[in-house]
Amino acid sequence: MVAYSTNELISSTEFAKKFGTYLSQIKNNTVEKFAVLKNNKVEAVLISKDEYETMKEALKELEARKLISSIDKGLKDIKENKTYNIDTLWDKL
Repeated sequence: MVAYSTNELISSTEFAKKFGTYLSQIKNNTVEKFAVLKNNKVEAVLISKDEYETMKEALKELEARKLISSIDKGLKDIKENKTYNIDTLWDKL
């Protein structure tokens, strides 16, 4: 779970009133993030465009690594003859 400092927590009402100010603080890296609260619960988080793009790229890379790992495992199973033909699988179901 992500932790937020007191200065990063903002009510949705205050956020709407001072949006430009908060956006400038994010853009200038004065703060890393803002958590927008509604009924005392975090409903949204504002981060910089650069931070968002970095996170999206990291997620893409992680997903690609998982896919490659899964493919490698499947290829290993084939080499070790740990596979079944479709008729055998249907019989097991």
